[in-house]
Amino acid sequence: MHVSMKNSCQTSSTVPDPGQNPSCPSQNAPCHWNSGAQMQLSMTEDGYIHYGDKVMLVNPDDPDTEADVFLGGDLSLCMTPDEIQSHLRDELEVPCGLSAVQAKTPIGRNTFIILSVHRDATGQVLRYGQDFCLGITGGFDNKMLYLSSDHRTLLKSSKRSWLQEVYLTDEVSHMNCWQAAFPDPQLRLEYEGFPVLANAKILINHCHTNRGLAAHRHLFLSTYFGKEAEVVAHTYLDSHRVEKPRNHWMLVTGNPRDASSTMLDLAQTARRGHSSHGAGHGP
Repeated sequence: MHVSMKNSCQTSSTVPDPGQNPSCPSQNAPCHWNSGAQMQLSMTEDGYIHYGDKVMLVNPDDPDTEADVFLGGDLSLCMTPDEIQSHLRDELEVPCGLSAVQAKTPIGRNTFIILSVHRDATGQVLRYGQDFCLGITGGFDNKMLYLSSDHRTLLKSSKRSWLQEVYLTDEVSHMNCWQAAFPDPQLRLEYEGFPVLANAKILINHCHTNRGLAAHRHLFLSTYFGKEAEVVAHTYLDSHRVEKPRNHWMLVTGNPRDASSTMLDLAQTARRGHSSHGAGHGP
């Protein structure tokens, strides 16, 4: 099995001031692994995702959730290493945990790279139904971990829900393989083989277990970064056999107008501007 890693380890080495960056809330936080290093996402010219792109995986805000029970807003998938081990070691321990976080800025712990599985496909579009891997460096220059999952066992499951866990590992295997699917089941087969749209809702399914990546906004993990939501591999269907919002993700790319922000920021700014414009033109 071959995973293309061309240009995948070229990341920023600047570590922000822990007192100013929300990803490093205390002077004791293990920031030697550059979790808060500012990252720059890839920018798409054709509106599609490509192999080699640096993206954020975002579970979009669900307005129907209860604010006092659920973690609201757009949640980005983040690496979340064991707190004790991170203090004791100068490198990331694997397997490494994951969580969903209210973070809109691309940093070391939430910037993933789209990697091909069988050959070097850097620059080619990613297509619905096509195998791919999600790698992350965590701010290291020569480190690559892969988003992975495996069947649940009595000794291996997610911390809060006891469902199938997702984790990061440095081992390359078929456990690293994922596929993107169109969220509307009635159109899913029609979209098979078409390019994956950037910054649009998709499903991300684990190939080996056929479980969907899901954010548990109602189940919290206490980390040194704060209150964060559990992430698992589990497919949630409603009464119409349609995947629920917890299975919805977006592969978010960079904002061409501002390299430090994302297309989510651009869309939100446009919506605010449209609302202000509409408010100034009453009947």
